[in-house]
Amino acid sequence: MSSSNSVFEDSVGTFLAPIASFLADDTISEVMINGPAEIFVERRGLIEKTQASFRDEQSLIAAVRNIAQFVGRRIDEDNPVLDARLPDGSRVCAVLPPCARKGTTMSIRKFSKGNPTFVDLINRASITKDAARFLDVCIFLAKNMIISGGTGSGKTTLLNVLGSRIPQNQRVLVIEDSSELKINTDHVVFFETKHGDENGVGAVTIRDLIRAALRLRPDRIVVGEVRGAEALDLITAMNTGHGGSMGTAHANTPYDALVRLETLAMMGDSNVPPAAIRRQIASAIHIVVQIKRMSDGSRRVTNITEVNPEIDDAGKYVARDIYEFIQKGRTADGKIVGELVPTGYLPSFMNEIEINRLPFGKEKFSKPKEAA
Repeated sequence: MSSSNSVFEDSVGTFLAPIASFLADDTISEVMINGPAEIFVERRGLIEKTQASFRDEQSLIAAVRNIAQFVGRRIDEDNPVLDARLPDGSRVCAVLPPCARKGTTMSIRKFSKGNPTFVDLINRASITKDAARFLDVCIFLAKNMIISGGTGSGKTTLLNVLGSRIPQNQRVLVIEDSSELKINTDHVVFFETKHGDENGVGAVTIRDLIRAALRLRPDRIVVGEVRGAEALDLITAMNTGHGGSMGTAHANTPYDALVRLETLAMMGDSNVPPAAIRRQIASAIHIVVQIKRMSDGSRRVTNITEVNPEIDDAGKYVARDIYEFIQKGRTADGKIVGELVPTGYLPSFMNEIEINRLPFGKEKFSKPKEAA
């Protein structure tokens, strides 16, 4: 155990005692504090209220300030929001009153242990074997991918899995706001943004890191989360010889993910016309993988969608599902029953699959008889 982890655990025992058991429980993925007397946890994808509480508001504020001091951040009346990463990789976001009307509000999203694999996702029914093999094919062929989904849907976990499937002889540069990814490959470099001081001096943004990464001879660039004007830099990198690059975006559907990238790309100081940005996105993104947290708490890949490089006559993206999730019902205990199945659409790069003699024939894309 590192010394920083040990020091932090001592702080947990002192300042975060009311939630220490939740932080130690591997079945809990997030702890949500809505003021000193209201604490919720997410366990196996479902949110439940606990009986735990802090002694009073001052005890909770002391815990938040202790975390901020430990990670070298500042939270006070002038800076009431804390966004930080703990030594074990867990993410913390806190907001102080009066911005938080029910009292100091904090969420701790815990860092998953171990390196997830496709086998783990298949065992959880998050994806099928054939769909996982198809994504492997896309990675081998260096198709640019966006993983799309809502908060807590499993985007980072899926990106970890996909990133770890990148060929070992390729140089991968990973860029994140708060370092979470644990991509397991031979040649990987991790970059993390840097906040400025109280005067805003010294900040290093994702845009800065992407631009630096392009000068560091990357084969592929992986952006943990695209949520600002860096979308244009990532799209540009994908279009200029860095095939197989990846990122995540918050969106409810594959088409919405493309629209969101377009909106984000226009947020910067670029004067590129919207139509030109739209064409760049259509040309850059090959595959969108949609993942969703279902009502039963499970995380499922719901769509694997190919993006056509052309824009239609109405100026819209042309996207076709290769796989889609079909729900068939629910079990007696409320679990969703369904499967990610091929739609019958043959990807436009089928010829590349055949030329490279990859063991994934056309029959793998045939629509199941019961769904036909």
